[in-house]
Amino acid sequence: MNASNDQATKETGKPQQDMAAAVTEVLKSFKGEKAELIPILQKVQLKLGYLPREAMRKIAGFVRMPESTVFGVATFYAQFKFVPVGRNIVKVCRGTGCYVKGAPRILEEMEKALGIEDGGTTKDMEYSLETVACFGSCALAPVVVVNDRVYGRMTPEKARALVKDRK
Repeated sequence: MNASNDQATKETGKPQQDMAAAVTEVLKSFKGEKAELIPILQKVQLKLGYLPREAMRKIAGFVRMPESTVFGVATFYAQFKFVPVGRNIVKVCRGTGCYVKGAPRILEEMEKALGIEDGGTTKDMEYSLETVACFGSCALAPVVVVNDRVYGRMTPEKARALVKDRK
């Protein structure tokens, strides 16, 4: 294995060939038009869990755009990730309603329970922790979302139990 294969394996647990095959599979459903860039990035990330450098290069070639342009578009949007994320994404709302009702304490408790800081991923790749500007669920404040499930009226105790119950 070469150095880039070692890195791909280290990041995802899968060799780079698997990543390349997954990207090729996604690209088959597109024509290669520049207007398809964002949907391509979204589908590749959905398939791989993030956008590795080699995938971005392959996408750039497919849509006939400079790699720097593809990277610029991808970094503009917060939805795109460039490092592997955990299998479970824990998002803590930091919107005004949630903030006033205790979101900073909820985040602190989640950081302690998971052993990571905001923006981090556990070593076992089980959890990633993020803060989000607002979920629009202010009536349930403070809110935590794990994957796509909303947990409202959180307390530090409920936050701790939520993570403990999932481990």
